[in-house]
Amino acid sequence: MAHSIVNFQADVDAISSIPIVPTLLNVVCRTTGMGFAAIARVTEDKWVACSVKDDIFFGMQPGGELKIETTFCNEIRQSGKAVVIDHVDKNEIFAGHPIPAMYGFQSYISMPIIRRDGTFFGTLCAIDPRPARLNNPETIGMFKLFAELISFHLNSIEQLQHAEATLLEEQKTAELREQFIAILGHDLRNPLGAILNSAQLLVRMAPDERTVRIASIIQDASYRMNGLIENILDFARGRLGDGINLDYNSKISLEGSINQVITELQTIWPDRAIEAEFNLAEPVNCDTKRIAQLLSNLLSNALNHGKKDAPVKVFAASARGEFKLSVINYGKKISVEVMKRLFQPFSRGEVKPGQEGLGLGLYIASEIATAHGGSIDVISTPEETCFTLTIPADQL
Repeated sequence: MAHSIVNFQADVDAISSIPIVPTLLNVVCRTTGMGFAAIARVTEDKWVACSVKDDIFFGMQPGGELKIETTFCNEIRQSGKAVVIDHVDKNEIFAGHPIPAMYGFQSYISMPIIRRDGTFFGTLCAIDPRPARLNNPETIGMFKLFAELISFHLNSIEQLQHAEATLLEEQKTAELREQFIAILGHDLRNPLGAILNSAQLLVRMAPDERTVRIASIIQDASYRMNGLIENILDFARGRLGDGINLDYNSKISLEGSINQVITELQTIWPDRAIEAEFNLAEPVNCDTKRIAQLLSNLLSNALNHGKKDAPVKVFAASARGEFKLSVINYGKKISVEVMKRLFQPFSRGEVKPGQEGLGLGLYIASEIATAHGGSIDVISTPEETCFTLTIPADQL
Protein backbone atom coordinates (compact mmCIF):
# COMPACT_ATOMS: atom_id res chain seq x y z
CA MET A 1 0.00 0.00 0.00
CA ALA A 2 1.45 3.38 -1.04
CA HIS A 3 1.70 6.07 1.64
CA SER A 4 1.34 9.79 0.98
CA ILE A 5 4.48 11.85 1.57
CA VAL A 6 4.25 13.93 4.77
CA ASN A 7 6.32 17.08 5.17
CA PHE A 8 7.10 16.72 8.87
CA GLN A 9 9.25 19.84 9.00
CA ALA A 10 6.34 21.88 7.64
CA ASP A 11 4.13 20.46 10.39
CA VAL A 12 6.74 21.28 13.05
CA ASP A 13 7.00 24.82 11.66
CA ALA A 14 3.21 25.18 11.58
CA ILE A 15 2.84 24.22 15.26
CA SER A 16 5.80 26.44 16.18
CA SER A 17 4.11 29.39 14.48
CA ILE A 18 1.00 29.16 16.68
CA PRO A 19 1.54 31.79 19.41
CA ILE A 20 -0.58 30.07 22.09
CA VAL A 21 1.25 26.73 21.98
CA PRO A 22 3.92 27.44 24.66
CA THR A 23 1.25 28.82 27.02
CA LEU A 24 -1.02 25.88 26.26
CA LEU A 25 1.66 23.31 27.14
CA ASN A 26 2.55 25.26 30.26
CA VAL A 27 -1.11 25.22 31.37
CA VAL A 28 -1.25 21.45 30.75
CA CYS A 29 1.74 20.83 33.02
CA ARG A 30 0.66 23.27 35.76
CA THR A 31 -2.93 21.97 35.80
CA THR A 32 -2.09 18.27 35.83
CA GLY A 33 1.17 18.46 37.77
CA MET A 34 2.89 16.50 34.98
CA GLY A 35 6.44 17.26 33.90
CA PHE A 36 6.32 16.59 30.17
CA ALA A 37 3.80 17.76 27.56
CA ALA A 38 4.04 17.73 23.79
CA ILE A 39 2.20 18.16 20.53
CA ALA A 40 3.15 15.35 18.16
CA ARG A 41 2.61 14.75 14.47
CA VAL A 42 1.61 11.14 14.10
CA THR A 43 1.36 9.00 10.99
CA GLU A 44 1.10 5.24 10.67
CA ASP A 45 4.88 4.96 10.67
CA LYS A 46 6.21 8.05 12.47
CA TRP A 47 5.88 10.02 15.72
CA VAL A 48 7.50 13.46 15.49
CA ALA A 49 7.51 16.08 18.27
CA CYS A 50 6.33 19.49 17.02
CA SER A 51 6.44 21.40 20.32
CA VAL A 52 7.65 20.28 23.75
CA LYS A 53 7.63 21.35 27.40
CA ASP A 54 10.07 19.10 29.27
CA ASP A 55 10.55 19.66 32.99
CA ILE A 56 11.54 16.04 33.73
CA PHE A 57 14.45 15.90 31.26
CA PHE A 58 12.74 13.37 29.03
CA GLY A 59 15.19 14.47 26.37
CA MET A 60 12.77 15.26 23.52
CA GLN A 61 13.11 18.37 21.32
CA PRO A 62 10.95 19.70 18.46
CA GLY A 63 11.69 17.55 15.43
CA GLY A 64 12.67 14.60 17.59
CA GLU A 65 11.23 11.20 16.76
CA LEU A 66 10.00 8.13 18.60
CA LYS A 67 9.39 4.76 17.06
CA ILE A 68 5.64 4.63 16.46
CA GLU A 69 5.42 1.08 17.83
CA THR A 70 6.82 2.32 21.17
CA THR A 71 3.88 4.72 21.67
CA PHE A 72 0.13 4.46 22.14
CA CYS A 73 -0.42 7.03 19.39
CA ASN A 74 -0.89 4.62 16.51
CA GLU A 75 -3.83 3.05 18.35
CA ILE A 76 -5.16 6.56 19.05
CA ARG A 77 -4.79 7.43 15.35
CA GLN A 78 -6.79 4.36 14.37
CA SER A 79 -9.51 4.68 17.02
CA GLY A 80 -9.72 8.47 17.25
CA LYS A 81 -10.12 8.13 21.00
CA ALA A 82 -8.01 9.46 23.87
CA VAL A 83 -5.92 7.27 26.18
CA VAL A 84 -5.93 8.34 29.83
CA ILE A 85 -3.96 6.56 32.61
CA ASP A 86 -3.87 7.89 36.18
CA HIS A 87 -1.56 5.21 37.58
CA VAL A 88 -0.02 2.57 35.32
CA ASP A 89 0.73 0.05 38.08
CA LYS A 90 -2.91 0.12 39.23
CA ASN A 91 -4.46 0.05 35.78
CA GLU A 92 -5.89 -3.33 34.78
CA ILE A 93 -5.13 -2.80 31.09
CA PHE A 94 -1.71 -1.15 31.21
CA ALA A 95 -0.10 -2.64 34.32
CA GLY A 96 2.93 -4.55 33.06
CA HIS A 97 2.63 -3.01 29.57
CA PRO A 98 6.10 -2.65 27.98
CA ILE A 99 5.63 0.96 26.77
CA PRO A 100 5.25 2.63 30.23
CA ALA A 101 8.14 0.54 31.48
CA MET A 102 10.29 1.60 28.52
CA TYR A 103 9.84 5.33 29.21
CA GLY A 104 9.38 5.08 32.96
CA PHE A 105 6.04 6.91 33.28
CA GLN A 106 3.14 6.20 35.63
CA SER A 107 0.67 8.81 34.40
CA TYR A 108 -0.23 9.38 30.76
CA ILE A 109 -2.81 11.25 28.71
CA SER A 110 -2.99 11.63 24.94
CA MET A 111 -5.79 13.41 23.07
CA PRO A 112 -6.20 13.10 19.25
CA ILE A 113 -5.94 16.31 17.20
CA ILE A 114 -8.38 16.10 14.31
CA ARG A 115 -8.17 18.56 11.44
CA ARG A 116 -11.27 20.43 10.27
CA ASP A 117 -11.49 18.13 7.24
CA GLY A 118 -11.72 15.09 9.55
CA THR A 119 -8.17 13.82 9.02
CA PHE A 120 -5.90 12.87 11.89
CA PHE A 121 -2.98 15.22 12.59
CA GLY A 122 -1.47 13.89 15.79
CA THR A 123 -1.84 14.11 19.56
CA LEU A 124 -1.63 16.45 22.51
CA CYS A 125 0.00 14.31 25.18
CA ALA A 126 1.55 14.46 28.64
CA ILE A 127 3.53 11.98 30.78
CA ASP A 128 5.10 11.90 34.22
CA PRO A 129 6.96 9.29 36.31
CA ARG A 130 4.48 9.96 39.14
CA PRO A 131 0.77 9.09 39.22
CA ALA A 132 -1.67 11.96 38.48
CA ARG A 133 -5.42 12.55 38.62
CA LEU A 134 -6.26 12.72 34.93
CA ASN A 135 -9.31 10.58 34.28
CA ASN A 136 -11.90 13.20 35.21
CA PRO A 137 -14.23 15.43 33.13
CA GLU A 138 -12.30 18.61 33.90
CA THR A 139 -8.90 17.38 32.68
CA ILE A 140 -10.29 15.47 29.70
CA GLY A 141 -12.43 18.50 28.76
CA MET A 142 -9.38 20.77 28.94
CA PHE A 143 -7.38 18.47 26.64
CA LYS A 144 -10.29 18.27 24.18
CA LEU A 145 -10.55 22.05 24.13
CA PHE A 146 -6.82 22.49 23.60
CA ALA A 147 -6.81 19.87 20.82
CA GLU A 148 -9.64 21.75 19.09
CA LEU A 149 -7.74 25.05 19.46
CA ILE A 150 -4.68 23.50 17.84
CA SER A 151 -6.86 22.13 15.02
CA PHE A 152 -8.44 25.58 14.54
CA HIS A 153 -5.03 27.25 14.25
CA LEU A 154 -3.74 24.58 11.86
CA ASN A 155 -6.79 25.19 9.67
CA SER A 156 -6.17 28.95 9.78
CA ILE A 157 -2.54 28.43 8.77
CA GLU A 158 -3.60 26.27 5.83
CA GLN A 159 -6.15 28.87 4.73
CA LEU A 160 -3.53 31.61 4.97
CA GLN A 161 -1.04 29.57 2.96
CA HIS A 162 -3.72 28.89 0.34
CA ALA A 163 -4.61 32.59 0.21
CA GLU A 164 -0.95 33.54 -0.20
CA ALA A 165 -0.52 30.97 -2.97
CA THR A 166 -3.66 32.26 -4.67
CA LEU A 167 -2.44 35.85 -4.37
CA LEU A 168 0.92 34.89 -5.87
CA GLU A 169 -0.85 33.14 -8.73
CA GLU A 170 -3.07 36.19 -9.27
CA GLN A 171 0.01 38.42 -9.34
CA LYS A 172 1.53 36.20 -12.00
CA THR A 173 -1.75 36.30 -13.91
CA ALA A 174 -1.81 40.09 -13.63
CA GLU A 175 1.70 40.28 -15.10
CA LEU A 176 0.68 38.01 -17.97
CA ARG A 177 -2.46 40.10 -18.44
CA GLU A 178 -0.42 43.29 -18.75
CA GLN A 179 1.91 41.62 -21.25
CA PHE A 180 -1.06 40.26 -23.18
CA ILE A 181 -2.79 43.64 -23.34
CA ALA A 182 0.46 45.35 -24.31
CA ILE A 183 0.99 42.93 -27.20
CA LEU A 184 -2.58 43.44 -28.42
CA GLY A 185 -2.56 47.16 -27.86
CA HIS A 186 0.76 47.93 -29.48
CA ASP A 187 2.71 45.12 -31.05
CA LEU A 188 -0.21 43.90 -33.17
CA ARG A 189 -2.30 46.98 -33.80
CA ASN A 190 0.54 49.20 -34.98
CA PRO A 191 1.74 46.98 -37.87
CA LEU A 192 -1.88 46.14 -38.70
CA GLY A 193 -2.62 49.85 -38.93
CA ALA A 194 0.23 50.26 -41.38
CA ILE A 195 -1.13 47.39 -43.52
CA LEU A 196 -4.64 48.89 -43.50
CA ASN A 197 -3.40 52.37 -44.41
CA SER A 198 -1.28 50.96 -47.22
CA ALA A 199 -4.21 48.96 -48.57
CA GLN A 200 -6.44 52.02 -48.52
CA LEU A 201 -3.77 54.00 -50.37
CA LEU A 202 -3.43 51.25 -52.98
CA VAL A 203 -7.20 51.22 -53.55
CA ARG A 204 -7.11 54.95 -54.32
CA MET A 205 -3.95 54.88 -56.43
CA ALA A 206 -4.15 51.49 -58.16
CA PRO A 207 -3.97 51.79 -61.97
CA ASP A 208 -5.79 48.55 -62.73
CA GLU A 209 -8.82 46.61 -61.53
CA ARG A 210 -6.86 43.53 -60.43
CA THR A 211 -4.66 45.57 -58.05
CA VAL A 212 -7.75 47.32 -56.67
CA ARG A 213 -9.40 43.96 -56.01
CA ILE A 214 -6.33 42.56 -54.22
CA ALA A 215 -5.89 45.76 -52.20
CA SER A 216 -9.59 45.63 -51.27
CA ILE A 217 -9.15 42.06 -50.00
CA ILE A 218 -6.17 43.18 -47.88
CA GLN A 219 -8.19 46.15 -46.61
CA ASP A 220 -11.17 43.93 -45.74
CA ALA A 221 -8.98 41.40 -43.90
CA SER A 222 -7.12 44.15 -42.05
CA TYR A 223 -10.34 45.77 -40.90
CA ARG A 224 -11.68 42.43 -39.65
CA MET A 225 -8.40 41.70 -37.86
CA ASN A 226 -8.48 45.12 -36.22
CA GLY A 227 -12.01 44.42 -35.00
CA LEU A 228 -10.92 41.06 -33.60
CA ILE A 229 -8.00 42.67 -31.78
CA GLU A 230 -10.26 45.36 -30.32
CA ASN A 231 -12.72 42.73 -29.10
CA ILE A 232 -10.03 40.49 -27.61
CA LEU A 233 -8.45 43.52 -25.92
CA ASP A 234 -11.77 44.53 -24.39
CA PHE A 235 -12.51 40.94 -23.39
CA ALA A 236 -9.13 40.71 -21.64
CA ARG A 237 -9.71 44.00 -19.84
CA GLY A 238 -13.25 43.02 -18.89
CA ARG A 239 -12.42 39.57 -17.55
CA LEU A 240 -8.90 40.15 -16.25
CA GLY A 241 -8.75 43.89 -15.69
CA ASP A 242 -11.01 46.81 -14.89
CA GLY A 243 -13.81 46.23 -17.38
CA ILE A 244 -14.89 48.46 -20.26
CA ASN A 245 -13.47 51.96 -19.83
CA LEU A 246 -15.54 54.92 -21.03
CA ASP A 247 -14.36 58.35 -22.15
CA TYR A 248 -17.12 60.94 -22.21
CA ASN A 249 -14.77 63.70 -23.37
CA SER A 250 -14.53 62.70 -27.02
CA LYS A 251 -14.71 65.66 -29.41
CA ILE A 252 -16.17 63.55 -32.23
CA SER A 253 -19.91 63.98 -32.70
CA LEU A 254 -22.10 60.93 -32.23
CA GLU A 255 -23.64 61.25 -35.69
CA GLY A 256 -20.18 61.65 -37.20
CA SER A 257 -18.97 58.48 -35.45
CA ILE A 258 -21.97 56.50 -36.66
CA ASN A 259 -21.52 57.74 -40.23
CA GLN A 260 -17.83 56.86 -40.13
CA VAL A 261 -18.62 53.26 -39.14
CA ILE A 262 -21.21 52.98 -41.90
CA THR A 263 -18.76 54.40 -44.46
CA GLU A 264 -15.99 52.00 -43.43
CA LEU A 265 -18.26 48.96 -43.58
CA GLN A 266 -19.80 50.11 -46.85
CA THR A 267 -16.27 50.21 -48.28
CA ILE A 268 -15.68 46.64 -47.13
CA TRP A 269 -19.12 45.48 -48.33
CA PRO A 270 -19.50 47.47 -51.57
CA ASP A 271 -22.23 45.18 -52.92
CA ARG A 272 -24.47 45.57 -49.88
CA ALA A 273 -26.92 48.38 -49.20
CA ILE A 274 -26.75 50.13 -45.82
CA GLU A 275 -29.54 52.60 -45.12
CA ALA A 276 -29.24 55.06 -42.23
CA GLU A 277 -31.76 57.36 -40.57
CA PHE A 278 -30.97 59.82 -37.77
CA ASN A 279 -33.20 61.77 -35.43
CA LEU A 280 -30.90 63.08 -32.73
CA ALA A 281 -33.25 65.67 -31.29
CA GLU A 282 -31.47 65.69 -27.92
CA PRO A 283 -27.73 65.70 -27.18
CA VAL A 284 -26.33 62.35 -26.04
CA ASN A 285 -23.59 62.22 -23.44
CA CYS A 286 -21.68 59.00 -24.18
CA ASP A 287 -18.35 57.58 -25.24
CA THR A 288 -18.74 58.08 -28.98
CA LYS A 289 -15.79 55.81 -29.78
CA ARG A 290 -17.35 52.97 -27.78
CA ILE A 291 -20.77 53.53 -29.36
CA ALA A 292 -19.05 53.39 -32.75
CA GLN A 293 -17.37 50.12 -31.73
CA LEU A 294 -20.73 48.73 -30.62
CA LEU A 295 -22.33 49.74 -33.92
CA SER A 296 -19.45 48.23 -35.87
CA ASN A 297 -19.99 44.90 -34.11
CA LEU A 298 -23.76 44.96 -34.63
CA LEU A 299 -23.52 46.13 -38.24
CA SER A 300 -20.85 43.57 -39.13
CA ASN A 301 -23.04 40.89 -37.59
CA ALA A 302 -26.05 42.08 -39.62
CA LEU A 303 -24.06 42.16 -42.87
CA ASN A 304 -22.73 38.67 -42.21
CA HIS A 305 -26.09 37.09 -41.41
CA GLY A 306 -28.58 39.17 -43.39
CA LYS A 307 -29.90 38.54 -46.88
CA LYS A 308 -27.39 39.66 -49.49
CA ASP A 309 -30.08 41.18 -51.70
CA ALA A 310 -31.76 43.13 -48.87
CA PRO A 311 -30.54 46.34 -47.19
CA VAL A 312 -29.28 46.59 -43.61
CA LYS A 313 -30.92 49.51 -41.82
CA VAL A 314 -29.50 51.72 -39.07
CA PHE A 315 -31.73 53.98 -36.97
CA ALA A 316 -30.36 56.41 -34.38
CA ALA A 317 -32.65 58.60 -32.30
CA SER A 318 -32.55 60.55 -29.05
CA ALA A 319 -35.72 61.73 -27.35
CA ARG A 320 -37.30 61.85 -23.90
CA GLY A 321 -33.98 61.29 -22.17
CA GLU A 322 -33.06 58.13 -24.10
CA PHE A 323 -30.76 57.27 -26.97
CA LYS A 324 -31.70 54.33 -29.17
CA LEU A 325 -29.58 52.77 -31.87
CA SER A 326 -31.12 49.97 -33.96
CA VAL A 327 -29.61 47.71 -36.59
CA ILE A 328 -32.03 45.67 -38.72
CA ASN A 329 -31.24 42.94 -41.20
CA TYR A 330 -33.60 40.77 -43.22
CA GLY A 331 -33.14 37.03 -43.21
CA LYS A 332 -33.39 33.86 -41.18
CA LYS A 333 -34.80 33.95 -37.64
CA ILE A 334 -32.36 33.42 -34.79
CA SER A 335 -33.17 30.09 -33.12
CA VAL A 336 -34.24 29.92 -29.48
CA GLU A 337 -31.09 27.99 -28.51
CA VAL A 338 -28.78 30.52 -30.16
CA MET A 339 -30.76 33.40 -28.63
CA LYS A 340 -30.10 32.04 -25.13
CA ARG A 341 -26.32 32.41 -25.52
CA LEU A 342 -26.23 35.26 -28.01
CA PHE A 343 -24.33 37.67 -25.76
CA GLN A 344 -22.07 35.10 -24.15
CA PRO A 345 -18.35 35.25 -25.04
CA PHE A 346 -17.18 32.89 -27.79
CA SER A 347 -20.77 32.18 -28.84
CA ARG A 348 -21.02 32.33 -32.62
CA GLY A 349 -24.41 30.80 -33.42
CA GLU A 350 -24.70 29.30 -36.89
CA VAL A 351 -21.47 30.13 -38.67
CA LYS A 352 -21.25 30.03 -42.44
CA PRO A 353 -17.99 29.64 -44.36
CA GLY A 354 -16.19 32.97 -44.47
CA GLN A 355 -17.97 34.22 -41.33
CA GLU A 356 -15.67 32.60 -38.80
CA GLY A 357 -14.65 34.67 -35.79
CA LEU A 358 -14.10 34.49 -32.06
CA GLY A 359 -17.73 35.18 -31.18
CA LEU A 360 -16.86 38.19 -29.04
CA GLY A 361 -18.59 40.95 -31.04
CA LEU A 362 -22.04 40.77 -29.45
CA TYR A 363 -20.53 40.13 -26.02
CA ILE A 364 -18.40 43.28 -26.26
CA ALA A 365 -21.40 45.24 -27.58
CA SER A 366 -23.42 44.11 -24.56
CA GLU A 367 -20.59 45.10 -22.19
CA ILE A 368 -20.40 48.58 -23.76
CA ALA A 369 -24.15 48.96 -23.34
CA THR A 370 -23.94 47.89 -19.70
CA ALA A 371 -21.06 50.30 -19.04
CA HIS A 372 -23.32 53.11 -20.30
CA GLY A 373 -26.10 52.02 -17.96
CA GLY A 374 -28.13 50.59 -20.83
CA SER A 375 -28.93 47.34 -22.59
CA ILE A 376 -29.31 45.66 -25.98
CA ASP A 377 -32.61 44.03 -26.88
CA VAL A 378 -33.12 41.57 -29.73
CA ILE A 379 -36.28 40.81 -31.70
CA SER A 380 -35.97 38.11 -34.34
CA THR A 381 -38.76 36.94 -36.66
CA PRO A 382 -38.69 34.81 -39.83
CA GLU A 383 -38.57 38.09 -41.78
CA GLU A 384 -36.07 40.27 -39.90
CA THR A 385 -33.78 40.60 -36.89
CA CYS A 386 -33.45 43.85 -34.95
CA PHE A 387 -30.79 44.68 -32.33
CA THR A 388 -31.59 47.83 -30.34
CA LEU A 389 -29.26 49.64 -27.96
CA THR A 390 -30.96 51.78 -25.32
CA ILE A 391 -28.99 54.05 -22.98
CA PRO A 392 -29.80 57.18 -20.97
CA ALA A 393 -29.11 60.22 -23.15
CA ASP A 394 -27.75 62.22 -20.22
CA GLN A 395 -24.99 60.37 -18.32
CA LEU A 396 -24.01 63.33 -16.11
